[in-house]
Amino acid sequence: MPKVVSLPESFDASLAEIPIRVPRRTLAQVSWQALADDGTPFEFALERPVRDGTTVSTTSGIRYVVRQQPEPVLAIRLELAVSAAAGIGWALGNAHLEASAGINELLTPDTGETRELLGRLRVPYEGRESVFIPGRFARGAMAPAELGSGHRHPA
Repeated sequence: MPKVVSLPESFDASLAEIPIRVPRRTLAQVSWQALADDGTPFEFALERPVRDGTTVSTTSGIRYVVRQQPEPVLAIRLELAVSAAAGIGWALGNAHLEASAGINELLTPDTGETRELLGRLRVPYEGRESVFIPGRFARGAMAPAELGSGHRHPA
């Protein structure tokens, strides 16, 4: 089993891609194992977590790329007043629930707690599967920025 302890510094992006599909929570770890789509097993022992789309290994003609698996999410359309969108974001954050936002929608993991909160607020949502990156927020025409999923409260 190949053990990945560091990432390739350079690689040919035109090489055929073989995905290594893993859940989001696995990507947050530095030590884990997974099978690539071609059946190749990998063991990871990295200094820091990798992200969706990271090339982790190359061989002749192939590059192995980590791909985050879609997960159940709730999509909230942001076709509403700015104050309402801010209130929804505040409510999710105040409950320490994860969120990310595109230009027209807010995503949050589909959990019972999230469904209860949105129901209590009478916020319509749609359940679906999507790659969820917590703390990722679009800013108009600018590329989405990742704020991360953690935060600190002042002491």
